Amino acid sequence: MSGTHGTGVPLCDLHQQYQELRPQLEEAVHRVLASCQVINGPEVAGLEEEVARYCGAAHGIGCASGSDALLLAVQALGIGPGDEVILPPFTFFATVGAVCRSGARPVFADIDPQTCNLDPHQVENKITPRTRAIIGVHLFGQCMDMEPLWRVAERHDVPIIEDAAQAIGAEYQKKRAGTLGSMACFSFYPSKNLGAYGDAGMVVTNDPDWAARVACLRMHGMEPRYYHKYMGWNARLDAVQAAMLRVKLPYLDAWTEARQVVAKRYDALLEDYHLGHFMQRLTVKPQRRHVFNQYTVRVAGGQRDALMRHLKMEKIGCEVYYPVPLHLQECLAYLGHAPGDFPASEEASRCVLSLPMFPELTAQQQERVIQSCAAFVRQRARRAA
Repeated sequence: MSGTHGTGVPLCDLHQQYQELRPQLEEAVHRVLASCQVINGPEVAGLEEEVARYCGAAHGIGCASGSDALLLAVQALGIGPGDEVILPPFTFFATVGAVCRSGARPVFADIDPQTCNLDPHQVENKITPRTRAIIGVHLFGQCMDMEPLWRVAERHDVPIIEDAAQAIGAEYQKKRAGTLGSMACFSFYPSKNLGAYGDAGMVVTNDPDWAARVACLRMHGMEPRYYHKYMGWNARLDAVQAAMLRVKLPYLDAWTEARQVVAKRYDALLEDYHLGHFMQRLTVKPQRRHVFNQYTVRVAGGQRDALMRHLKMEKIGCEVYYPVPLHLQECLAYLGHAPGDFPASEEASRCVLSLPMFPELTAQQQERVIQSCAAFVRQRARRAA
């Protein structure tokens, strides 16, 4: 043990937020139960309108999860067998799962090592006559570099789907995630910046035709009732979750600002403890509003896993997002990729580590996290001496 004893620090703690909003959340749940409108209904419609307005978009279509949001967006574009979709190999599995479940083939383009977001300059040479969409992921709460991607998409007449699961409220050139592509997909998983108390998601778009298609697909492709226009499925948003999300949405900007304060404190602590050579934070690019769903660093010298074990012994939460890039996942072996095909993604998987991050994280808790990291570095230095 390093000697930095004391209480633990969770990776994400939802208890304080719940306690502060408990009366409002309970009232919202009771309102839905009393109305007996638990499928669709005014709570879902209200949330759709409010989230779309928050993003600056015309339409929001609630659905059962962020994973369903991605699949709905892909299906709404009519993507299927024989088609290709370009995406980064360094993201959560749901991004590629939506492509594969549609019957299309995922085509990977590597990431920018500084941000871990899709490198737009690697996209153009992946485009073929079969390319039907590009999925750009706003990873960890920072929008990817959209302007060069817009140029590529326009040249080839290919729509962009934003995977904004981790990035509600993030901005690029003062435009919100949700308005940077043809459609955007959000997750309201409990640990997200705007989190439900279960699974929930949303597709946001400015296109009324795509919005109508997504809304139809989430209801078994049914329009009108019992007449099935598309091969959809049940991907509806639960009204109880919608009601609780409506309680939380007005607080989102304040929580985002608190996350940004937490990130700045981490930046300062890494400098104060002279850890910049060992733990380098991911770059925040200009003209971005980073919403810090995660605070992620690169750990030098192949010591990420050892540091993670040390932090967990100290009861400090940490996580690797993501330990295996998509092109090396067992279930995607049929694509024929091998180690070395996407070196930036593979290096990120070897060295990234996310530290505790939530709006209520205190300066004292952060100090404990970084003190423990510094103690690990000292231990390693003594052993090497």
